Amino acid sequence: MNTLKNTVNKYRYQIQKGINELVFPYSEHGRNIKKLRNIHLHKRCFIIGNGPSLRSEDLDELKNEITFAFNRIYYMFNQTDWRPTYYCSEDDKTIFKSKNEINELQLANKFFPINFPRDYNVHFNNANYFIFKMGNKSSEPNFSNDIVKGIYWGNTVAYTAIQMAVYMGIKEIYLLGVDHSFSKVVNDQGEVIVDKTLRDYFSEEYNKDKDDLYIPNVDVSTRAFEAARKYADQNNIKIYNATRGGKLDVFERVDFSKIIAKKARFIV
Repeated sequence: MNTLKNTVNKYRYQIQKGINELVFPYSEHGRNIKKLRNIHLHKRCFIIGNGPSLRSEDLDELKNEITFAFNRIYYMFNQTDWRPTYYCSEDDKTIFKSKNEINELQLANKFFPINFPRDYNVHFNNANYFIFKMGNKSSEPNFSNDIVKGIYWGNTVAYTAIQMAVYMGIKEIYLLGVDHSFSKVVNDQGEVIVDKTLRDYFSEEYNKDKDDLYIPNVDVSTRAFEAARKYADQNNIKIYNATRGGKLDVFERVDFSKIIAKKARFIV
C-alpha cells in the first residue's frame, strides 16, 4: 500500500511541477526573469568563483564591472567594499545551512531555483526565482537560450551564471576564482579522491561544515563547462578563464591583471 501511495504521490508531484513550469513565464517571477533579456547587450562580465586563488584585491578592481557571485562569497565582504551585481545560490545543502545569512545579504539581485519555495518552503527576501532543469549526470547538459523556460543544472553554479549572462546579451565572459579543484572529490566511477595539499576555498571558514556538504564531482562540472564553450563558440560569445592557476583548462586562459589594466587605460 505504501509503495502504491508513494508512486501516486510521485506522479502527482511531477504533473503539478509540469503545470507550474508551463505557467511560470506568465508569473511575476517569470516576468522578472524576462526583463533580463539583453539588459547588458554586448557588454562583458566576470563570474566569480570561491576558489583559494580569489583575492579581495581582485574584487576591489571589479567595482564598476558586471559581476556574478555565489553561495558563501559573503565571507569575503569584510575585506572589500565590492558587492556582486548578481548573486546566485542553488546547492540545497548550502542553502539549508546558510539560509539566514543569505537572507540577510543586502544585495539587489539574488537568484534561486523556484523549487526552494515550492518544495521546501524556503523563501528569501527580494528574491528572483528560476526554473531549474536537472539532467543526466553522465552526459553533457543542455544550455538554455531562454532562461525564462529554465536554466540547466551543471553541478556548478558558475554554469547557471554563464547561462544567465548569455541571456542578458553579454558577449565576453571572464571566470575568476574558478579553481576547479578540491581536496576531496568523487569521480564518475564513484571513487573518492583525497589530496590534502589542496585548499577548497578562499577562506577556511567557508566550508568548516564540509562533512555535511556534497563531495564535488569535477567530472560532471567539466562537462558543463564544455557545453558552455560549445554554445559560446557557436554563438559568437567569448569565455575566458582569468583564474590564477587551478585545473580548469576548458577555456582559453588570460591574465586578470592585464584585462583590468587594459580597461583602465581605455577609461583614461
